[in-house]
Amino acid sequence: MKNYYRLMLGKGSIHAADCFAGNFIGADFDLHFDLQPHLGEDWRVFNHQFVPQWQALNPGKSKVAAGLACGALWTVAKGIRSGDVLLCPDGLGAYRVAEVLGDYQYVPGGVLPHRRAVRWFAEIARSDMSDALRNSCGSIGTVSTISKYASELESLLSTQAAPTLLSTDPEVEDPASFALEKHLEEFLVANWAQTELGQGYDIYSEDGELIGQQYPSDTGPMDILAISKDKQELLVVELKKGRASDAVVGQVLRYMGYVMSELAEPTQRVRGAIIALEDDPRLRRALTAVPNVDFYRYQISFKLVKS
Repeated sequence: MKNYYRLMLGKGSIHAADCFAGNFIGADFDLHFDLQPHLGEDWRVFNHQFVPQWQALNPGKSKVAAGLACGALWTVAKGIRSGDVLLCPDGLGAYRVAEVLGDYQYVPGGVLPHRRAVRWFAEIARSDMSDALRNSCGSIGTVSTISKYASELESLLSTQAAPTLLSTDPEVEDPASFALEKHLEEFLVANWAQTELGQGYDIYSEDGELIGQQYPSDTGPMDILAISKDKQELLVVELKKGRASDAVVGQVLRYMGYVMSELAEPTQRVRGAIIALEDDPRLRRALTAVPNVDFYRYQISFKLVKS
């Protein structure tokens, strides 16, 4: 099965021109040796081995930053398969599209030395993307999965229009309301400081770069990973467009379990928060058994003013 990824070619796409000219993509992350003997099928094994090494090379960096760096490195070197399709920002407002042709290669002394051979074959303008795809491609981090937009991407690559006004997410009960709510995550991130959660937590960042939005885990990306002002508590935030069911409690607990075992320092606590338009009795019942998960409702206002 073909998968789709958005990949940054260096910070700010600084190495994009080299990659386009040399027909490769790659990563660095300060581990300057051949990773081939360590590239097993389970990225968690890779992270357990290299997170301590990465932190030793980057003193003062957190386990959160280390996990993100090593996870991205494994994805570029191993997780992305031959035949997968990549969208890479060109630094000028468009995305170059490539098909992965080969397995991992280490090129010592070169830019982005952990490389994969690719074939560049198309270009997609940001203005041609749906808002949802554009937002996913603009997420923070080196690499992100965008396979959920496969049909739109194939349509764009075949120069056909992609109808994407309404959600096809089975968890969205009212597609019409989703058309208003599709910017929920971006709006929350942009206005975080003005929310109740923003009074006690900051979205996780490293060196001024926001890394806590769509933070990857072994059960899928977390919508938001935040940290308390006193650095003693990590907060997993899950957003639901529309009504949240009790199934979301298990999802949040899985993310919290990952944070507890892989990211939290020994002195840090972990909490969860669910944000949705409304809840139901089953969700309220489930939350009574998990006191370290809170529920918040959001409100959307839409008004026409005659002039």
